[in-house]
Amino acid sequence: MRKRFSSASSHLATKRRRRGAPAPSRPPRPSDLCRIREYMLLLFETPSGFAVFLFCGSLINPPRSLEDIWLNFADSNTAKGVVLLMEFQTFEDKSSAINQNTGVSERLADMIRAWLPGKKMAVGKPEYKEIIEERLEIECLYNKRVMEVMWGIQNCMPGLIPIEKSQLAKEDRLPSKGLQKFLKCYDCNVKPEMVNEQIVATASALSECDSVEMKYSVVMREAGAVIKDVSGISCEGWSLLDIATALKMIWKPKKVGNSSLVSKDEALRLVNDASKYEALVNKHAYFFPRKRKRPLRFISLTKKC
Repeated sequence: MRKRFSSASSHLATKRRRRGAPAPSRPPRPSDLCRIREYMLLLFETPSGFAVFLFCGSLINPPRSLEDIWLNFADSNTAKGVVLLMEFQTFEDKSSAINQNTGVSERLADMIRAWLPGKKMAVGKPEYKEIIEERLEIECLYNKRVMEVMWGIQNCMPGLIPIEKSQLAKEDRLPSKGLQKFLKCYDCNVKPEMVNEQIVATASALSECDSVEMKYSVVMREAGAVIKDVSGISCEGWSLLDIATALKMIWKPKKVGNSSLVSKDEALRLVNDASKYEALVNKHAYFFPRKRKRPLRFISLTKKC
């Protein structure tokens, strides 16, 4: 996505240079990008000002689960795949930039309009939605999914808005409903204000492990059935880690060493039967029914690990 943004901005900048126009004081206005429906604009409030982001609208649209949005903001590099900073400005008095009495200041209004032709804009406060829609006649979006994106930008703010040097106050830190629900699944009752980069990174890695387990659970169980057929070792009641250890034991027992997950007797049988698995994988896999081919291919892949 970033490549598309960059090429469009570069093209517009080149056109200006050919006409002999001076370099713009801010990034060129990507009006062509704003016509792309899958992208939305987002007004983000920082400690010292406001930023306008372009982000993937599909990020907050069903059927994507609200609980999964936080995974796109585990770190700055991941976040840059779904959001892109278009402009950032500091305001000495943010309360005068947008409020119920005076509406939206001319400077902030110009900043918003510069990037908004024909687009809906996500905002982080219900009062901002009301003020902008009433005063600027711009349709705004504020809901739980938008707030998950706002949390994500906050979490990655140093990498996404490097020019912003001020730190968020504790009372301004947003919670992530998705992250909190994920942590509770593992009995980790972490208060929102206690969440830091290390917790987010650890939760993201754990979620990735869950995804891998879900992806390979069926074929791992099927591989367990092959182990029973070849070596007579029942894998019933085994965890996926137990089965993975047994498969590793077949091909590279020295790397596994003495594992508490596989008994010495089972390990010896697996090692001694390695040639039988080799024969199944290399010579007879083609003749097996389709249901049996998949675990055999998987077993062959473990040999390369």
